[in-house]
Amino acid sequence: MAERHSADGFILVGGVVKPHGIRGEFCVKSHADSPSLFDAVDTLYLRDKNRPPKPFAIASWREHKGFVLVTAKGVADRDQAEALRGRDVLVRETDLPEPEEGEHYLYQLIGCRVVLEDGTGVGELTGFYETGEQDTWVIVSEAGTEILLPAVPEFVKDIDLDAGTIRIEPPEGLLDLYLNPEPRRKKKKRSPPRRKDPS
Repeated sequence: MAERHSADGFILVGGVVKPHGIRGEFCVKSHADSPSLFDAVDTLYLRDKNRPPKPFAIASWREHKGFVLVTAKGVADRDQAEALRGRDVLVRETDLPEPEEGEHYLYQLIGCRVVLEDGTGVGELTGFYETGEQDTWVIVSEAGTEILLPAVPEFVKDIDLDAGTIRIEPPEGLLDLYLNPEPRRKKKKRSPPRRKDPS
């Protein structure tokens, strides 16, 4: 799970997945609802683990199968793009464009209260995992139980940043799976085999 907001003024907006082709293009899993973010900023900052973010000027970008393919100045071939695999993609918070109506950045959702359609509280959104082409939200209940919810439109019904609430309709049985797990059945102890009396 990755953080979304850094104290140093950077926002995590995606991650480098893999190189694409042989000319230095690399594939980014974007956390922004709209890839227009890449039109609004001139520089991406790529961070490798705990090292300081390194700036890369965007030369071009395009959408491809739910991902964003980026060409950056100084990344000219597949080997250089491969070296970026797994790095966090950040932008300066001051460079972020205002999201359009109905859109949001995922980092803005951290700390929101998660409720069901009838208003019943589920917990607080504390983070999310990247799983393939979709994100999985991490919701922590009041009792401290971690609930994982696929962040897809069928389950996420409404996001109200002003109120700080997210309304969800999870698949049937999902909450019970986390909040009311079935107790483990105790295994019956087997008696040791009896040896036959040779007499």
